[in-house]
Amino acid sequence: MRLRQRWWTELLLVVVVYMAYSAGRLLARGDVAMAVDNGLALLDIEKTLHINFEDPLNRLFTAHAVLGVPADFIYASLHYVVTPVVLVWVWLRHRVHYRRYRTWLLLSTVVALAGFILMPTCPPRLLDPAYGFVDTMAQYSSYGWWGGEASAPRGLGGLTNQYAAMPSLHVGWALWCAVVLWRHAPHTPVRLLGVAYPLVTTIVVMGTANHYFLATTPHHLHDPAHHAPPT
Repeated sequence: MRLRQRWWTELLLVVVVYMAYSAGRLLARGDVAMAVDNGLALLDIEKTLHINFEDPLNRLFTAHAVLGVPADFIYASLHYVVTPVVLVWVWLRHRVHYRRYRTWLLLSTVVALAGFILMPTCPPRLLDPAYGFVDTMAQYSSYGWWGGEASAPRGLGGLTNQYAAMPSLHVGWALWCAVVLWRHAPHTPVRLLGVAYPLVTTIVVMGTANHYFLATTPHHLHDPAHHAPPT
């Protein structure tokens, strides 16, 4: 007999996995020198291939607060709001697909943690200023709740791993949301917003100098049932 899915057991599972992920992310801070070397290596590859899009985007966000401030709010908030909302929506409206999407989300998070451990990477904003990147979160910190240490609230920067720039889980989770909404949202505008979400997130994580373009590619995100037809 198939066990019934109970919301409190699902919530507990998600919380436990996220807490384990957060703890592991802190333990995976790695060697700073190695993280810087890895960041510079990514930057060199991008320059060679002429795909270092984070450079002009960061200069644009730095020069224009009308772009930089909203980008910082997006980076600091949507990642933690949209994904849980979509997950709960799937639970309420598409229960038959919930277990697959939940598993996909959790596995992609674990894979991202493996990336942080195996390849600690310094984000562009923490490279030497000579490379020209500006930490927009620090520049516009007076507009929001974050300080100068990524998207962490002021005074809590020590609870984050700032050298986890490869891969970008912001983009990974956003892509997960996009796939779920494209397959199951009943209204076209919602589906289009779902598609726009990872695209905007990709621009934001580069423009705020938190990730490299190569870190935003969705190689760490794979739907184990990608062949399933949309419903």
